[in-house]
Amino acid sequence: MGKVIIPIGPQHPALKEPESFSVTLEGEKIVDVNLRLGYNHRGIEKACEERTYIQDIYILERVCGICSHSHSTCFVQTVEEIAGVEIPERAKYIRTIVAELERIHSHLLWLGVAGHEIGFDTLFMYTWRDREIVMMILKKVTGNRVNYGINTIGGVRRDISQELLKEILTSVDALEERTKYYIQVATQETTLMNRLLNVGKLSHEDAVLTGAIGPTGRASGIDSDTRRDDPYAAYDKVTFKVIVDNHNDVYGRTLVRVLELMEAYSIIRQSVQNMTEGPITVKVPRKIPAGEAFGRYEAPRGEDVHYVKSNGTEKPERVKVRAPTLANIKPVLKMLENYNLADLPIIVAAIDPCFSCTDRTLLIKDKKSNKSKIMDWESLRKYSIEWYKKRGIGF
Repeated sequence: MGKVIIPIGPQHPALKEPESFSVTLEGEKIVDVNLRLGYNHRGIEKACEERTYIQDIYILERVCGICSHSHSTCFVQTVEEIAGVEIPERAKYIRTIVAELERIHSHLLWLGVAGHEIGFDTLFMYTWRDREIVMMILKKVTGNRVNYGINTIGGVRRDISQELLKEILTSVDALEERTKYYIQVATQETTLMNRLLNVGKLSHEDAVLTGAIGPTGRASGIDSDTRRDDPYAAYDKVTFKVIVDNHNDVYGRTLVRVLELMEAYSIIRQSVQNMTEGPITVKVPRKIPAGEAFGRYEAPRGEDVHYVKSNGTEKPERVKVRAPTLANIKPVLKMLENYNLADLPIIVAAIDPCFSCTDRTLLIKDKKSNKSKIMDWESLRKYSIEWYKKRGIGF
């Protein structure tokens, strides 16, 4: 039987973002996948280096709409580390509450998309209805449903009133009851189990070898969570269980996410209970002292990483973002091996990908000659050195 190459993307009805899968098939079986990114590069890192730290908070929120608090928190925590700033206790709890509300929002969104990908549209409509509860709470807490703008360097911009804290707890109670039903569906609904079990297998060894993170890694037995392993915000003051599963497939990734919802409700309750009165921010100078720091944050999709280098001015010298999806690209290519083409949508969806977060520039176009070339690492390094030399910065 001959091999056939099927292109999927960069524009395709099944894809929400532009990416290109070149899938090699033998019959219906996937034997090789070539993934190409770079169709939605927005130059966010470079844009941050040309703006102030405060402006950068709002730019980095736009890395991802679903993980906007993740990116802004990771960034401000990294800057605060360079500046030697300790934020108030109340601000830590507010960041934690918003972080877990965002996790609930993200996991409910994913559960609905996963249901849609396998033809279970009733689950899609149920979870997205419940997701509205979270988004309305986020709007009341921060003023926005998507990009929250709650963070500032030195704390948070908005306090949460006692009345709103009670409303958050009421919403969490309602969502917990709904989630118990979703857990029942995930563990007892035979059509869902039969469609997801033994699909997109990623062994523990392969998960470690390919660097899988977040629910993708934890569903393959990797017991890792930045909230516990390198605590930030108020995570060292609350107790929670890191959900780890050993199914090593799409079903396991589903279980991890629905069970993480229950832990998120518990963390929010503890944060509300433990929160004390006090300031929500401390003053931080506009000019951040020279230095560098490496920040980690457990986003809903996995570990988010920000690197910031400061030079004593009000603008960073370097900002580098490693979004979770980039770390899970290698694992998803491994997951697709030897499965049918019909399994591709749910296997890719199982890492909860955000390709806009992942994109980095690959192609440089010369305006004079109208020619384009792909940059390798050495060429990119030389290009960067020349770019800075023109601006008076030598190496």
